[in-house]
Amino acid sequence: MGTASVPPKTGPLVTPERVRAARSLAAEAGTDLLVLTPGSDLRYLTGYDAHAMERLTALAVPSAGEPFLVVPRLEAPMVDVSPAGALGLEMLAWDETDDPFALLAGAATARLGAAPTRVAVGARTWAEHALGVQRALPGSTLELAGPVLDRLRMVKSAAEIEELALAGAAIDRVHARMAEFLTVGRTEAAIGADIAAAILEEGHVGVDFTIVGSGPNGASPHHELSDRVVQAGDVVVIDIGGETATGYRSDCTRTYVVGGDAEPDVAEWYAVLHAAQQASVAAVRPGVTAAQVDAAARDVIAGAGWGEHFIHRTGHGIGLDSHEAPYIVAGNDLPLVPGMAFSVEPGIYLPGRCGARIEDIVVCTEDGVRSLNGGPRELVELPG
Repeated sequence: MGTASVPPKTGPLVTPERVRAARSLAAEAGTDLLVLTPGSDLRYLTGYDAHAMERLTALAVPSAGEPFLVVPRLEAPMVDVSPAGALGLEMLAWDETDDPFALLAGAATARLGAAPTRVAVGARTWAEHALGVQRALPGSTLELAGPVLDRLRMVKSAAEIEELALAGAAIDRVHARMAEFLTVGRTEAAIGADIAAAILEEGHVGVDFTIVGSGPNGASPHHELSDRVVQAGDVVVIDIGGETATGYRSDCTRTYVVGGDAEPDVAEWYAVLHAAQQASVAAVRPGVTAAQVDAAARDVIAGAGWGEHFIHRTGHGIGLDSHEAPYIVAGNDLPLVPGMAFSVEPGIYLPGRCGARIEDIVVCTEDGVRSLNGGPRELVELPG
């Protein structure tokens, strides 16, 4: 992926420098044209949170010449009133009988002086849009824009970090209310519905996910809500997150025991998990690799004999997406730099019995690490 680029550390969330930086990195990578359709990449560069649909909306960033927006004419007023309207980007509005892909290809070719041959699209671009761009540029090759955009997005500005901190504080408030929702005799689905309402009440505009893994369901890290009824003594994994008004995300996991004592060995292996999470957070500092942060947690768990029960990576980046670069996983030798924000979330999962996970969002700082979540990391006992 290369060395991360560090964006300006102060100022508003969206600035013209972001688009210019993307153009510079595209040219450095030998990419002739970036095409970014509705999604987090478009929102990151322009502030325009466009609705994904069959009509093409795209930011085109040629490696030479000025970037431009291609938008359906009926949505042009929405661009004008969004943050994108203040960036001075040329907007090419197309009518229902126009070919927007030909419009995009022609404008990009005019800026570059020749048809682009290497075109990069966002990872979540609809196939019909990616193929439409390729058809309009015969002979071009498509690649992913991640190697360019990730270098910008995974290093957060001070303004972005504060947005993530606000999101973290909001999800912490939901966990602090867990005794209201998580009680013996209720189904996971009912508990999840109440948690989702609380996520909105506590400062989010959208709910990304509510995982309530009770008893044996806690051994499935991405368990879906079910009609299982919580029993006394259940260990319950609660992994929740949402979207704030600016698009930045929260994600925090805590593990609870409800209405009685857990099985006798739970305290023993949960202490291992707790130590692993603490070790991984403590390992975060500039120059340490993502793989080393993963190893800091994994080595503790494996050393205590529970390694086969830690079945996923230690973390993922977070920002305008719940999961984005950098990924905290074995084999990722990317060195951390100040401003990288990601989860640290080791888990231990015992099929047929229960599971546990502890997750915080942390930021690599100039001299170490800042956690954006509070609250207890110990096994939380609720009366039920």
